Amino acid sequence: VKVAVRVRPFNDREKQKNPKCCIKMQGPSTLITDPKTGKDRTFTFDYSFWSHDGFTEEADGLLVPSGTQYDDQEKVYNQLGKEVLDNAWDGYHCCLFAYGQTGSGKSYSMIGYGANKGIVPKAMNEVFERMKATTTKDKWYEVSVSMLEIYNECVQDLLADPDKRPSKGLNIRQSKVRGVYVQNLSQHPVPSFEAIEKIMEEGNKNRSIGSTEMNKTSSRAHTIITLSFKQFEIIDGKTTERFSNINLVDLAGSERAKSTKATKERLKEGCNINLSLTVLGQVINVLAEKSMGNKKNAVVPYRESALTRILSNALGGNSKTIMICAISPAELNYDESLNTLKYAERAKKVKNVAVVNESAQDKMIRELREENDKLKKLLMAATQGGAIDMNDPDFLARLGAFGIESKPGTNNPEEEIKEKLEDNEKEVKNMEISWKDKLEEEKKWENEREVQDKTLPHLTNLNEDPQLSGMLYYNLLESPIHVGRKTGNPKPTITIGGIGILPNHCVFEMEPKELPKEEAKEESQEEEKEPDESE
Repeated sequence: VKVAVRVRPFNDREKQKNPKCCIKMQGPSTLITDPKTGKDRTFTFDYSFWSHDGFTEEADGLLVPSGTQYDDQEKVYNQLGKEVLDNAWDGYHCCLFAYGQTGSGKSYSMIGYGANKGIVPKAMNEVFERMKATTTKDKWYEVSVSMLEIYNECVQDLLADPDKRPSKGLNIRQSKVRGVYVQNLSQHPVPSFEAIEKIMEEGNKNRSIGSTEMNKTSSRAHTIITLSFKQFEIIDGKTTERFSNINLVDLAGSERAKSTKATKERLKEGCNINLSLTVLGQVINVLAEKSMGNKKNAVVPYRESALTRILSNALGGNSKTIMICAISPAELNYDESLNTLKYAERAKKVKNVAVVNESAQDKMIRELREENDKLKKLLMAATQGGAIDMNDPDFLARLGAFGIESKPGTNNPEEEIKEKLEDNEKEVKNMEISWKDKLEEEKKWENEREVQDKTLPHLTNLNEDPQLSGMLYYNLLESPIHVGRKTGNPKPTITIGGIGILPNHCVFEMEPKELPKEEAKEESQEEEKEPDESE
């Protein structure tokens, strides 16, 4: 695992407290100074990016270096993003994830702000530029995208209609053929960068954003964007295939309740965020120990949180992984910054074994069908002869071989086996659909989405982060339209939450407009006219 550290400028909250900088960087080394003792501690990583000062802001908001030290978005992308794409082009699975406390600048590095585009949009744009430059009649590509969030340990599809999402979230499954995957997560084929931009805009509308004291636009969920990238080439009359999953992960910030002043629901969210990040730290610890030859038989606790289970392939599996750690330069955040640096130091000891992923579709379809035949036999054995003995270790072991988790004494596993069967059959059917048909399905999905005519009466959102402003759109063409919390009665047409929002907050009603007599007369005369067939 390659590790990079990036330090940001002081933010407005820190400036109000006359801050002192406790971070220095030289080459790949990062030095942090304890404000109480004055002692320095040095960490060395693959990259150390200084983005604290030494820049000027242009008229469009773009930050550019005014000297030689400042590392702007372009340099960070050239060092990290291009390496991710190069690995994907070679047929490796890749993962880039950002870690750090709330407000440390993770989302700025990953997504960007205004004119300062981050790694994700730059990488996606370059994918299609490379494809365009290298596509021939004997070489072509397919790209599809999915977007999910993990909120309070619940996995949700950000590209699914929020009203149709399962309340308990999507299930995380495991299969010998497919590895770890999220059941029923939608994948959208994309023919261009513009198509990805539209999809990401749709996903960003649905992200769980909350306000904490440390960061007014704090992301309350871990977000994972996955690009499934396939390359096809005809060599000696045979079609070869390479495929790669590019995982771009924006982790929610680690936080202390005292610093964020979080209460009630925000406090619960913070606890779940910290829990998953703690488990991620434990996973990294165990993997680091195993990589160094210690604790070879130790069990890696991937299953302790949804985040680590989904990222299990990126951590200690078949993936080329880069971790970017964002830190604050201020002395008042010394403890959090030191913890982040320690976290990063452990992560750089983890070793993955990445392999090139080549032409596996036919093999995968065959293996899924073979697995389904075995599942059907298991289901028949389970349903014959009355009740199943869930204390039989041999039967539990057979279930475990298919990634079905059952414990002694639990309920009948018939439903689990049937779900697994249906899931495999759905995947086989999906793999047999041609790329052209998938694009047609995607067009239908886009057409079903509400057309946003912003010349008509509507509501939209405002946010301190310009990228999140205008993301939500509600037309006001029907009447009446009730606005409030989901607990409101009658049920709100537009559901919103937040401080000060009542169950039945307000009602919008459309009233017919009474025209002046002259205008009304002219309008009635227009209606009486015979329609002109030539118009």
